[in-house]
Amino acid sequence: MSEENKPEFDLNKHTARLLMNEPFFAGLSRRIDKRKTTEIPTAGVTVDPKSAQFVLMYNPEYFATLSDKEKLGVLKHEFYHLVFEHVTGRKPEGGLTREDNMCMDLAINSHLIGELPDKCCIPGQKPFEWAEPGKSYEWYKANWQPMDNSEGEGGEGGEGTPTDSFDDHSGWDQVDNTENEIAKERLKEAIKKAADEASQAGSWGSVPAQCRKDILDRLKVRVNWEKALRYFVKTSQKAEKRSTVRRINKRFPYIHPGKKVKRTAKFAVSIDQTGSVDDEMLAKFFSALDKLAKLATFTVVPFDTEVCEDHVFEWKKGKRYKAERVRYGGTDFDAPTKWVNERSFDGHIVLTDMMAPKPVNSKCKRLWVTTAQYAERPYFETKELVLVVD
Repeated sequence: MSEENKPEFDLNKHTARLLMNEPFFAGLSRRIDKRKTTEIPTAGVTVDPKSAQFVLMYNPEYFATLSDKEKLGVLKHEFYHLVFEHVTGRKPEGGLTREDNMCMDLAINSHLIGELPDKCCIPGQKPFEWAEPGKSYEWYKANWQPMDNSEGEGGEGGEGTPTDSFDDHSGWDQVDNTENEIAKERLKEAIKKAADEASQAGSWGSVPAQCRKDILDRLKVRVNWEKALRYFVKTSQKAEKRSTVRRINKRFPYIHPGKKVKRTAKFAVSIDQTGSVDDEMLAKFFSALDKLAKLATFTVVPFDTEVCEDHVFEWKKGKRYKAERVRYGGTDFDAPTKWVNERSFDGHIVLTDMMAPKPVNSKCKRLWVTTAQYAERPYFETKELVLVVD
């Protein structure tokens, strides 16, 4: 087959084969979207601002030039960026510099020596002879030694000499704070499931012991669930525009009236009526809901194996609601999901212990809210966001 007729490289068709001996990275890969693009020269991970989901972007033309060993090395490099929180962690004031990018790559590539394409930053190799392998981004940043111009800083570098990070880090320092919170929660959930699968398989593949410990330690850190909930609500809002003479039309001042934009959203809040959703959890959740009442309207839907229609009500800001259960049956998530699907809502929030079979698909965005006790061992696996109330 000629090069012209050769099909474009599709990473999604190769990841299972490439990660066959890497249970942890294979588990993480299944939970990360992969999208081809020619807008970046190599590859990179980023946060989709619309969904707050992590995405692996890759250039198919670049991947087509790599050996299987190098393809695997690049995949692991990108996943390590996620694991080490390079995308969601605190960024230096003024944004990321080329030096920051190279230090992050040095921290990762310590674990990938001999697996990557040319012109990657490798500790101990030119021009990073000073860099000890196995250190963190912070260590490389603190001990950074400027390169000679001939080696890349201010110049083009010699053949095979890295002059910058080989992958794309653009946009990492532009992620909104609330978007960052929800992305961190999603990522933590994906990493935890991948770690559980690797442990059950009895192997983490090539992940070093110290990295495994660091990963498990990071999983113990909680994100701010109220910020993540707020972001979920705000990103579900719809804009309603109406003309008003009180605002100047920027395009046609004093000729046409301006526009006033009102953002709003309608949410169904389904509350599991089993005893596992206790009064303390309800009180915390209701407090968070009250703070969000200006952003959206909330319809509270009690359910067990069916929706309790007589007790459905619309939340009113500032009103004190008694945390009480109105049903005492089992749990069927299909009941509230079908009820919501038959009506017009922009989002669906489910407060539950998650101890029931996986429900039918939701027609609107769905968010699960539970406690750490139940989040650790849910009855079903989902790619939808799960927030832990602490």
